[in-house]
Amino acid sequence: MSSVIQEPAASRKPAAGDAIVFTNTTKTFRVGKNTVTAVDDVSLSIRKGEIFGVIGYSGAGKSTLVRLINGLEPATSGSVLVNGQEIVGRREGQLSKARSDIGMIFQQFNLLTSRNVARNVEFPLELAGWPKAKRKARVNELLEFVGLSSLARNYPEQLSGGQKQRVGIARALANEPSILLADESTSALDPETTAEVLRLLKRVNEQLGITIVVITHEMDVVRTIADRIAVMEKGKVIETGSAFEIFSSPKTQTAKRFVSTVQHTEPTPDELAHLRTRHPGRLVTVEIADGSNVGRILSQGAARGVLFEVVHGGISTLQSKSFGSMTVELTGEDAAIDAVIAELSAETHVKELSA
Repeated sequence: MSSVIQEPAASRKPAAGDAIVFTNTTKTFRVGKNTVTAVDDVSLSIRKGEIFGVIGYSGAGKSTLVRLINGLEPATSGSVLVNGQEIVGRREGQLSKARSDIGMIFQQFNLLTSRNVARNVEFPLELAGWPKAKRKARVNELLEFVGLSSLARNYPEQLSGGQKQRVGIARALANEPSILLADESTSALDPETTAEVLRLLKRVNEQLGITIVVITHEMDVVRTIADRIAVMEKGKVIETGSAFEIFSSPKTQTAKRFVSTVQHTEPTPDELAHLRTRHPGRLVTVEIADGSNVGRILSQGAARGVLFEVVHGGISTLQSKSFGSMTVELTGEDAAIDAVIAELSAETHVKELSA
């Protein structure tokens, strides 16, 4: 089940399978005479080889959190371990080796307009001192991987938004990192292009084994690719769990609001009013979980003289498990309907919709 994360430091020993470990990590900024806490005592681990989503509204602290991983923002207190190496307290020169193992994908692409596609991808290799022949071979390999070999000589202004982000992904992969940070990397893209970029990131993870941390305010993004999710609010991680746990059973109000943007669980007041003009029976919304007996209970209700009709809702599949909700009209004697609702309530969450 998902849960609020605020574990004591003594319990946060990094496991062999951890790529990134935050322990009581805090980041504050001075704004005039005030101190603003952007990241507030976060303890969190991200496993090697997973896609980890961090979601929150604007100002939640998620972008600051990701910048603590590569030291672009120094933590005020606490610990940030990346592949077992402490990031907090390192001098700029000491951070360069850690950063070479971390790729970064940006929302606005950050491509060099004076360089063509191939030379944009080559840029980090030049900085790292790779020999020219090796740089060329690596660039060709990466452009083929992201499907841009034919556009190697094009310049950024000749590319679509999706193509620019593919260049950004290729560039982020240039130094063969083990970790990829994607900060709102699809926010500037239309839905179709977003889907293409997410498929590419999924392939990066599956074929190259790279750990990916996705920072976003878009619930569809984490639903599509994340293995696990952390929800942030006011600098704190308030809930974490597998993608299935967060979507099927969110615990905090913030998580519930995010889930409601992509999953319509029960009729709105206007929809309910319309349903009542066509369905005079008793309307109940029933949560559906993988392996539940809701269908059997409703079908067996006929033996009590209770008939049902599905009038609203839908079922989703995530991480090979089904979840969702449906609103059904129950008709029959009230006592028999009460018995069916009681049996459903023993199996799952049921809400009878008032008139």
